[in-house]
Amino acid sequence: MKRISIYVFLFSTFFFRIPSTALAQLQPDFKLGAFQIGEKLEYTAHYGFIHAAEVTFEVQESKKDINGKKPLHFVAKGGTTPSFDWFLKVRHRYDSYVDQTLLLPMQFTESVREGKYKRDSYANFDQKGNRIVATKGTFTSPDVTFDIISMYYFARCLDIKNVKIGEVIKMKYFLDDGIYPLEIEYLGKETISTDAGKFECIKFSPALQPGRVFRKDSRMYMWITNDTNRVPVKVEVEILIGSLVLELDKFQGLKNPITSYR
Repeated sequence: MKRISIYVFLFSTFFFRIPSTALAQLQPDFKLGAFQIGEKLEYTAHYGFIHAAEVTFEVQESKKDINGKKPLHFVAKGGTTPSFDWFLKVRHRYDSYVDQTLLLPMQFTESVREGKYKRDSYANFDQKGNRIVATKGTFTSPDVTFDIISMYYFARCLDIKNVKIGEVIKMKYFLDDGIYPLEIEYLGKETISTDAGKFECIKFSPALQPGRVFRKDSRMYMWITNDTNRVPVKVEVEILIGSLVLELDKFQGLKNPITSYR
């Protein structure tokens, strides 16, 4: 369940022998932006017919300064529903503070509760010194490295109009005790219907690591609105038995009009 919940938040990590696009080759469009303070996205997670969990993402104004700067505050929260708590009660909260100009992470904290298991950790990002000072030590980060939440918001601002079907976008993220690669294959456009509406989407497939949760042939798919908001509408991941589906349920405070056919 720990790995499943991490991937739900990551919307993320098969590797493909096809052309790839490094993050340095992609240009984020911060001027237009894909979100603003006050945005809130609410999702429901289903395992088969079971309503298993609920997840929210919020963009908030920071109540604290970091290194003399007022950062932007991203909050991601999720947990199992009461009907699923009997199996394993999960409550997660992730807080990411990023530079308002570059959207690069400054500080990240997480609170993980899974049954009797508890973990609270932090990571401070020194972008100029190329290092991350975290709960489990100091890590060298020569390339741009994100936490799992800032990576999600940064990716929403990337200009991918020149990315071709079959190409892979490469990013790196820090989590708990190390830096990990993430590869996301672009699959083209597709229309998706959820309880929140019908949307024209761009479709991606993040790479997965086979193991206790995923089969060797497991796939993950994610659909994101094909507009300036770049809102994730649906995520589907194949696990050892069945699949886990995350769908957009409600949204508010979007920066731009959303492309919906509801």
